Amino acid sequence: MYTSRIAGMGKFVPENVVTNDDLSKVMDTNDAWIQERTGIQERRHIKKGDGNSTATMGVKAAEIALERAKISKDDIDMIVFATLSPDYYFPGCGVQVQEMMGIHTCPALDVRNQCSGFIYGLSVADQFIKTGMYKNVLVIGSENHSGGLDFSTRGRGVTVIFGDGAGAAVLTRSENEGQGILSTHLHSEGKHALELSLKGPSTMHWVPQLIEENPQEDIPYYPYMNGQFVFKNAVRRFSEVIMEGLQKNNLEVGDIDMLVPHQANLRISQFIQKKFQLTDDKVYNNIQKYGNTTAASIPIALCEAWEEGKVKEGDTVVLAAFGSGFTWGSAIIKW
Repeated sequence: MYTSRIAGMGKFVPENVVTNDDLSKVMDTNDAWIQERTGIQERRHIKKGDGNSTATMGVKAAEIALERAKISKDDIDMIVFATLSPDYYFPGCGVQVQEMMGIHTCPALDVRNQCSGFIYGLSVADQFIKTGMYKNVLVIGSENHSGGLDFSTRGRGVTVIFGDGAGAAVLTRSENEGQGILSTHLHSEGKHALELSLKGPSTMHWVPQLIEENPQEDIPYYPYMNGQFVFKNAVRRFSEVIMEGLQKNNLEVGDIDMLVPHQANLRISQFIQKKFQLTDDKVYNNIQKYGNTTAASIPIALCEAWEEGKVKEGDTVVLAAFGSGFTWGSAIIKW
């Protein structure tokens, strides 16, 4: 059996910074209200005409990851693209990346697991490499949330949370046992699917029908989130799946050098940090700057932690995510 390791990472966020005060100009909210509930101070949004989309941001992050991995686009054997906000209903962003980057006719797989998308994608890539089928797999998480949010007081509970951006990782084959991705752990619980959802548009419910059937105050083509219910489930599942990964590898909480949680809400990260009694230098958060970037949040945060020297060779790194579906997962990595 081969192992897989992260050979290079990259990130991209739009230049357009949207502060809490900016949002307060278009909806009934304020900086204190947002920070108290989420910890978010600002986020990045695509600006009309800036040339950014879910796919193009993914390409920009991927190009940096390839350069850092010291491999060329011709070395990529597979693309795994995680997003909830593709440029088109179909085809998926994976094939767009393949075409934009001029990569040969490698397989391109799209993952639709929302906040857990990058970990699911990482797990898929890891398995393809471990079986020997592929040597280098490009995994991307990218989101354009701002294109589908409700920028009114009605939608503030969701809209203030989300930002745009992309992160990417190149996974490559390694024969160095005990290094790289040690294990991944994936779960779902579909009975809670509608507690964090976007019901339409879909093949069952297109926009004209939605507009005709629903009054303005209840528009189901904007995201819905049962915030308190999601929070309670998130802190429970985060804890479980982190412990599952540690136990699988005969590790203890004290062995964690860096925990990179999905950046859903700073309060969730702080709850997990306190529960596991981890010091500030062992948990990486950047939601304050970028908001929740869903599938992009873990690769952006992991990339920044590495760039800042907070993730070093030999470190035990734990990734964990929880999100819509409900889906959740973790990855244990020896860097």
